[in-house]
Amino acid sequence: MGHDAADRERLHARIEVWRRRPMRLHDEVITSEHGAGGKASQALLNSVVFPAFEMAGAAMDGAVLQATPRHDLVMSTDSFVVTPRRFPGGSIARLAVNGTINDLAVMGAVPHWLSIAFVLEEGLPIDEFRDTVAEIALAAAEAGVGIVTGDTKVVGRGAADGFYVTTTGIGMRPDDMKLGPSEVRPGDVVLVSGNIGDHGIAVLQARGELDLVSDVSSDCAALHTLVRDLLTSGAEVHWMRDPTRGGVASSMNELAMDAELGVRLIEAQIPVSRPANGVCELLGLDPLYVANEGKLLAVVSSETADKALTALKGHELGRNSSVIGVITSENPGIVVLETLFGGTRVVDMLVGDPLPRIC
Repeated sequence: MGHDAADRERLHARIEVWRRRPMRLHDEVITSEHGAGGKASQALLNSVVFPAFEMAGAAMDGAVLQATPRHDLVMSTDSFVVTPRRFPGGSIARLAVNGTINDLAVMGAVPHWLSIAFVLEEGLPIDEFRDTVAEIALAAAEAGVGIVTGDTKVVGRGAADGFYVTTTGIGMRPDDMKLGPSEVRPGDVVLVSGNIGDHGIAVLQARGELDLVSDVSSDCAALHTLVRDLLTSGAEVHWMRDPTRGGVASSMNELAMDAELGVRLIEAQIPVSRPANGVCELLGLDPLYVANEGKLLAVVSSETADKALTALKGHELGRNSSVIGVITSENPGIVVLETLFGGTRVVDMLVGDPLPRIC
C-alpha cells in the first residue's frame, strides 16, 4: 500500500472515531471548561439551555427577528469576564463594545444600539470604574453605535473579581439576506481576515504568570466596516463568524456539524504572526484553538473568492487576509487539516480550557 493510500486509510479510521463521539453532558457541576467555547460548552448548551428555551439552531451569534417588511432586527448578547481587565491592545471596555458589534456584524447586520449592564464588586475603585465607562463610551462613539440603556448591580467583596460587563446589541439587516450553515455548499472557500491567536496570547502574557516577553497585542477591534466592505464587494457570501472562544478550530467544527459538510483547512495558508506562533510552540498551544477578538471567518463561493479577498485586503483590518480552506462533501461534520509536512489530521473542537477567561 502506498504512502498516500495508507495516510487516507488512517485518516478515515480517525474520522469514524470522531463521528461516534456524542457531545453529551456528563458533569454534575459547572467547570471552567463549560465557558471555553468548545465541546463542554456545546454539551452544556445543547443539554440545558437550548431545550429549556426551545432555541433550535441557537449556535449562531445572534437572533434574527422580523422588524419591518424590508428589514430584519438582529439581536445579540454577551458577557465579559476577562482577566486582567487591561492587556496589550485592549481592555474589558473595548471587548464589551467590539465583541457585541462583531456578533451582530457576522450576522450581516449594521449595529445601531447597545445596552450595558455592570456587576460591580464592593471595594472597586471609583476611578477605575469611571475610566472603564469613559472607554466604553469612546469605543461606542468610534463605532457609531449608541448606548441607550443599562443596569448596575453591586455584590460583596470577593464575589465578582472587580467587575463584569454584559452587553446586548441590536442591528438591522435586509430581510432578504441569507447567511448561515444552510447556505454553504461544497466547493465554497474559507477565508480569514488576518493573523489568528493574537488576543489569547496577549491576555495570557498580561497575566504575568509566565516568564515570557513578546510583541503580541490583542486584535480587539470592531469588524462591522470590514463586513460591510465584504458584503458590498460583489462576493457571494454564505456564512461568517468571529472566532473568539475556541478559536478557528471550534468555529470551523460548528460550521461542519451544522452544515453537515466537511471542511479542509490548509495549514500553510493560515496566517499566524511569528511572535504568537513562538509563544504557542513554547507552551504547546495550537493557534487554531486560541481566541481572537478582531478576526473574521467567511465562507464564499469559489467563483467570487477573488472579489472577497480583494475587499478584505483593501480594509485596514483585513490586510493579511487569506484563503485557508475549502468546503467539501467528504467527511460531513469533520474538519481536516493539510499539515505543513504533507500529511492530514482531524481538527477536533476544543476540549478543555487551556486559556480561561480570555474574553
